[in-house]
Amino acid sequence: MAGSNKRIRNNNDLELKDRLVAINRVTKVTKGGRTFSFSAIVVVGNENGVVGWGLGKAGEVTTAIAKGIEAAKKNLVKVPIINGTIPHEQLARYGGASVFMKPASHGTGVKAGGAMRFVLESAGITDVLAKSKGSSNPHNLVKATFKALLELRDARTIAELRGVTLEKVFNK
Repeated sequence: MAGSNKRIRNNNDLELKDRLVAINRVTKVTKGGRTFSFSAIVVVGNENGVVGWGLGKAGEVTTAIAKGIEAAKKNLVKVPIINGTIPHEQLARYGGASVFMKPASHGTGVKAGGAMRFVLESAGITDVLAKSKGSSNPHNLVKATFKALLELRDARTIAELRGVTLEKVFNK
């Protein structure tokens, strides 16, 4: 729907910074004993409107993180940012996690907790008020935050979709 045209195909020229959101140790019990594996959820972004997330699973932590970074680079999206904040309020749900984001004035900072903060900072959003409700599972929080970011639209995009001028969007 809203996020289909925001995907970024070529990411070779982007300088992406990666942030580790969570590491989970998973134990599989077999007849030979316990087998440990790790899953890592990683967020990458250029702090200028491009952000992506990925999940990596492996027998070692470093390999899981590396796989997560590669998966995140394949899942990049463009987010509209206006003066360091988001264009409008947005509410989104994924699984049991519910996310609410609200634009903030300059100097407010990123008022968000948990996994939301990593996603918003990686996207380059510097001023935002955000609240997560329901589940605090980092996987669902990251996905709910991405769902909310993909539903954001700026005034220029709305004007192009409606086929009107930018002034008409604001009823002037």
